[in-house]
Amino acid sequence: MDTNQNLQCLDDEPYAEYEALFDPIYSDRRARRRRVPKPIHKPKITDQQILEDIADEVGWDNQFQISYRPSKHEAGWLLSSLSPFFEQSLISDVLSLVKGGKEASVYCCVAHPTMQEEWLAAKVYRPKKFRGLTNDKVYREGRDILTADGHIVHENKDRVVRAIGKKTAFGQEVSHTSWLMHEYLALEKLYQAGGNVPKPYLAGSNAILMSFVGFDLVAAPILNTIRLGKTEAESLLEVVLKNVDLMLQHDLIHADLSAYNILYMQGKITIIDFPQVVDPHRNRNAPAILARDIQRICEYFLAQGVDCDAMMIYKDLWQRYLHVPDHILRADESRLAQYYPEIFGGG
Repeated sequence: MDTNQNLQCLDDEPYAEYEALFDPIYSDRRARRRRVPKPIHKPKITDQQILEDIADEVGWDNQFQISYRPSKHEAGWLLSSLSPFFEQSLISDVLSLVKGGKEASVYCCVAHPTMQEEWLAAKVYRPKKFRGLTNDKVYREGRDILTADGHIVHENKDRVVRAIGKKTAFGQEVSHTSWLMHEYLALEKLYQAGGNVPKPYLAGSNAILMSFVGFDLVAAPILNTIRLGKTEAESLLEVVLKNVDLMLQHDLIHADLSAYNILYMQGKITIIDFPQVVDPHRNRNAPAILARDIQRICEYFLAQGVDCDAMMIYKDLWQRYLHVPDHILRADESRLAQYYPEIFGGG
């Protein structure tokens, strides 16, 4: 046995007994292994206390108690976004999350007793870092930059445009406000013109308050989930196209129109989600954007047994409102057929 092995044996055998008797660290080792740390007791914080703490942080009056229990990460921006509607006595409670989307979430709210409606819908935009739409430049082309009160930015416009282009904090805030106000003003314009859209009540810095579409606190389903009979489908397609026509009369293209953005309730439809609206006269992508809207609508109604020609509908609308010569329309038809052959390609 070599020297190293001998030393190991000495360490393991004769001195181990003395170590166990006299070394306090050794003798206490087993006891320390058996010792279980005592947890530090913290009283449970109720959901309401969490909401009140968040309300204090965002400067929201604690007298407003909401029934809906948002997640911790959702609560801060939800309460701060809805505070203007409480302060102006438009809503008195938040009941539930109706829909969570890539751009915003919609909540069912109890209307204030002074309002003519029992419930209202609050569309609250998600924080920029959590929003799903990234290619919004296509839709911003040709649109004015709007302030929080809906006015067009004229003073220091170049500085604002540079800030938006560089995506500075100021630029992102201005861009976000303008995006929201374009939706609110589009809703306001179309509602006043008799369009099948929710009635808008107020726009805050991060939310839009509008009429609630549903029955007895149950939100109306989206059209895409509804199977229609052919007669009803033909009637509703006519209503949808009348609304597209109305939008063009007011220099608007929805830009995200489909059966996913149309609510269906007791035989009636309501078109929603207008933040991407574009001006057909000022956006170079307008022909393709309108064509895509028509394509998506026709896809749904074709599946319901309705005979509809997307290209014919597109050409009729585009020619009536843009006064486009026939040779330009033919060029458009050829170009669109490359992108949407199943709809515009005749095969």
